[in-house]
Amino acid sequence: MTAKKKILVADDDPGMRLALAIRLRANNFDVTCTADGLATVEEARLHTPDVIILDLGMPGGDGFSVMEMLQSDEPEASIPVIVLSGRNRDTNIDRVIDAGALMFLQKPANTDQLLAAITAAIQSAPMAVH
Repeated sequence: MTAKKKILVADDDPGMRLALAIRLRANNFDVTCTADGLATVEEARLHTPDVIILDLGMPGGDGFSVMEMLQSDEPEASIPVIVLSGRNRDTNIDRVIDAGALMFLQKPANTDQLLAAITAAIQSAPMAVH
C-alpha cells in the first residue's frame, strides 16, 4: 500500500481551507492547512508536502513571497505549487509561472480540475525522499 500524498493548502479564507480539505481528504490525500504566508513556508520546511495549493492574497506574505522563499531552499524548491486564486488569471498567469508555480487555477475550481492539477503536479515532481 502506498502512503497518502501530502497536500498543503494555504489560504486565508477558513471556508475555502475547509472545503478544499474535505474534498481532498475524500480523495485519499493527507491534508494540512495554513492561513498565512509565513506559516505556509514553515509547514513546507517541516513536512515537505507533495504539492502546495497556494492562494495569492494572504497575510504574513502573499503567494508570490511564499514561492520566492520556497524557491530559495532545497528540498522545498522542488515542491510543485498550484496557485488557486480569485485574482484574474490572464493578468497574473505569467507572474505566477515566473515565480515558480506549476499552474494557475481560478477560484472556484471544481473537484475534477483540482484533482487533475494535483495528479499532473505529482507526476511532474522529481522523486522526493520523505
